[in-house]
Amino acid sequence: MRTPLGDFADATPAPDCLDQLTAPVADAVRAWNNDVPADQLIYVDTDPGIADTAAFVEHYGAGLLDASANCVVVAGKRGGESTLAACVVLSRTRVDVNGAVRKQLGARKASFAPMDTAVGETGMEYGGITPIGLPAGWPLLVDSAVTGVPWVLVGSGRRRGKLIVPGKAFAGLPGAVVIDGLGV
Repeated sequence: MRTPLGDFADATPAPDCLDQLTAPVADAVRAWNNDVPADQLIYVDTDPGIADTAAFVEHYGAGLLDASANCVVVAGKRGGESTLAACVVLSRTRVDVNGAVRKQLGARKASFAPMDTAVGETGMEYGGITPIGLPAGWPLLVDSAVTGVPWVLVGSGRRRGKLIVPGKAFAGLPGAVVIDGLGV
């Protein structure tokens, strides 16, 4: 199958390769309810040893940097209460944790969640966390720039493989709030 971006040897519509995804991501694809049809989610098999953005774009093509997004888990704290959320920003930016995230979560303090918390709570592998299949009830903060990109390369829930998703689909994910300036 030809992909809308990049040049990947092994690409398949995500609903046709659920066994390649972690359980929460596969469940989300099965239950997909979005303006974008599920068969437009494309799974591409990639080398897990180069899942991190810099190594990935060096190997698969620098042009992918402008179409790649990272999903990170953050923790907002206020009065002894902690709220976990996920943030999606283009890979060439970083999440404005102390500004936009803290404000959106109504937290006194916000920070990146520890790796074991992010992995344990999402059921996904570190370095492959994706906004598709997050725990129910989590806020999903999406930088508006992500929704403006025609196709976005994002994690698949595992370090092996990525998903190529229409940018507009991110606004329709459960818990999604689109924010201008989340990525700085």
